[in-house]
Amino acid sequence: MRKIKNIPRIIKINEIKGFEIFCAFNNGEHRIIDFNKLFKKWNIKNNEFQRALTDKKIFTQVRLHEGTLQWENLIKKIKLSNGMEFDAPFDIDPIVLYEASEPDTKRNERYNIGHLIKNTRKELGLTQEELALKSGTTKNYISRIENNKSDIELGTLRKIIEIGLDRNLQIKIN
Repeated sequence: MRKIKNIPRIIKINEIKGFEIFCAFNNGEHRIIDFNKLFKKWNIKNNEFQRALTDKKIFTQVRLHEGTLQWENLIKKIKLSNGMEFDAPFDIDPIVLYEASEPDTKRNERYNIGHLIKNTRKELGLTQEELALKSGTTKNYISRIENNKSDIELGTLRKIIEIGLDRNLQIKIN
């Protein structure tokens, strides 16, 4: 069994288009879960809950519950080993949803700071090493930022933009 350090959880449903659910995960990533692909992967003829999801009216009644997708209109009976039974809404493991999803490049591009830094650096004719020296970081760190392989703290972002690139950093919330 593989160990997952941080279980990916859905924190927001952005929109539903057909059988695609566009959502945001707790790692800051926007992803698309294409249920058409899941329907093909699953043997839905043997699972009444998965088969029921192919009904558009049922599918669109999805809601976010404790980091995953849940359908309150699909109730399953849970039987415990001690013989107790209870009803529970149908939900899907968040790990399954994350692994079945793909990045939502349209939404994720809005936050591609590395791309902005790289373009500005090139416009100014600076190498990664020169930008690193000017901003008090390393060439390796600048490379990781430009290739979106590392998160960046606000203070470091300010140093790179305002000192290294001699530009103004503006953050705007709409």
